[in-house]
Amino acid sequence: MATAAHYPYPAPIEAYGNGGFRFAGMSHKGSILCLPSGIHGWSAVAVPSLTVDDFASVLAERASIDFLLLGCGRSLLVPPAPVVKAFVAAGMGLEPMDTGAAARTYNVLMGEGRRVAAALIAVE
Repeated sequence: MATAAHYPYPAPIEAYGNGGFRFAGMSHKGSILCLPSGIHGWSAVAVPSLTVDDFASVLAERASIDFLLLGCGRSLLVPPAPVVKAFVAAGMGLEPMDTGAAARTYNVLMGEGRRVAAALIAVE
């Protein structure tokens, strides 16, 4: 689920690590959601504990998103089955990968004008 921190525009990820991210010349400590509506703080800390509710903001914007890149932390993990099923039901792709790969891929696809979003779990 998105938290109160919000940058109101999509932006490329400039850096990640040390428990957070840099984008638009700013930094954010913790995980983030990169959506068409902007970049939002995200309360997620680990893939195994993710629930469908953690993706409510993503699913609410599904009309503007073809697929979500899920940055799982330091390594690729399979999201819980209910999360996968929710994305299938919404007709939206879900691509898990490590957070670094997800951030880089998000930047490339966003630069190409693709309808992509990212849910990035912060890494130290």
